[in-house]
Amino acid sequence: MLKVKDLMTTPVFSLKEADSLQSARALMDLQRIRHIPIVTVDNIFTGLLTHRDILSATISQLAEMDPETQKEIDAGIPIREIMRTDIRTVDEDTSLKLAAQTLLNHKYGCLPVVHDGQLMGILTEADFLRLTIDLMDALDKQ
Repeated sequence: MLKVKDLMTTPVFSLKEADSLQSARALMDLQRIRHIPIVTVDNIFTGLLTHRDILSATISQLAEMDPETQKEIDAGIPIREIMRTDIRTVDEDTSLKLAAQTLLNHKYGCLPVVHDGQLMGILTEADFLRLTIDLMDALDKQ
């Protein structure tokens, strides 16, 4: 049986609660990711910041704010003010089927993988899409 550890992404790009919204936005843009786990200095998982959370914290472009002003505002907003803390996590030994059902039933985009509080990896919808493609390729070869 496949387990979360067989598919999860590791290492994970993460930030600390005191990091700024500007740092999160830059990391998402640079790494082309939509989820950032938030950890303590000891790598204890404390929350999650999503692309949607960042969009919610952004002043609307209808306000006609120039990008530099938005950067200044973002630099003053610590992640702890907008991150989510009510996040469901999974262990490395959780079955992939259960993890997939959790993603689907709760409409999550990712599941942080945590062991004894420590962030070990992240499991995303994209990981399941890659698995699906690999399985279809294997079927095509038969």
